[in-house]
Amino acid sequence: MKYTITVPASTANLGPGFDTFGLALALHDVVEVEVTASGLSVEVIDAGAGDMSGVPTDESHLVVRALRRACRHLDVSVPGLALRCHNAIPHARGLGSSAAAVVAGIAAGYALAGKDVDEGALQLASEFEGHADNAAASLLGGFVVAWQSGTTFHAERLEPHAAIRPVVAVPEERSSTDQTRGLLPDYVPHGDAAFTASRSALTVHAVTSRPDLLFAATEDRLHQEYREPAYPASVRLMRALRARGVAAVISGAGPTVLALTTTGILPDGVDVTGFEVMPLPVDPNGVRLDTDSA
Repeated sequence: MKYTITVPASTANLGPGFDTFGLALALHDVVEVEVTASGLSVEVIDAGAGDMSGVPTDESHLVVRALRRACRHLDVSVPGLALRCHNAIPHARGLGSSAAAVVAGIAAGYALAGKDVDEGALQLASEFEGHADNAAASLLGGFVVAWQSGTTFHAERLEPHAAIRPVVAVPEERSSTDQTRGLLPDYVPHGDAAFTASRSALTVHAVTSRPDLLFAATEDRLHQEYREPAYPASVRLMRALRARGVAAVISGAGPTVLALTTTGILPDGVDVTGFEVMPLPVDPNGVRLDTDSA
């Protein structure tokens, strides 16, 4: 039996929803999995991301690690595996490439066990990164609200408004989530926390029902400004877009800029030099599994 797992990219935070909001985007990694007689074979194919140098092809590959974790959880063993990873999601750009790899591996483990992904899959995927926003979006599709209770991760999928047409501006430079988290202060002013809480609540309403409120909803005082030293060009572009009335934010840990538009285009006159601009529709479905028994 061969399995093909297709998993979408994701954008997280959407401005004020730090480690809470996620949105699945129609840019996909595809992993082909086949059970073999023994051993492990991993082939990595660059489908346009340009980031494949240095990606491991052994047990340390993130898809393999997640697959093995799911198999242990489900008490299933396989004699050997062959994986072909067609990567399209840019690495270290704030588009959920690591979460997508984890979700692909866990979905593969569930397929090998003959089971559908469930809440346990979300728990397994979220444990890899310590928060559930990107993983939940890649698993469930659409717009997700994620939270944590003790060591348990949860997420609820909501339907984003059909008028929302995301556009991303992806720079060549990369960023590290660990590095950008290191720029965040241990404490923020109470007024900034209250401001961001109000905008987070408004974001849920704006994304699901009132896209005309997206600009106000995506204001943030919790994390984006503190991260500016890591990617000043991205923050400049975000500010330039917001000055034109566009609901622009830093995508996840950056440095990609996300614009939540209703047109699918950015306004004329905004300098996007150094960025690849791509309209990316919302992915409504999340991870998808196809089987081939031929």
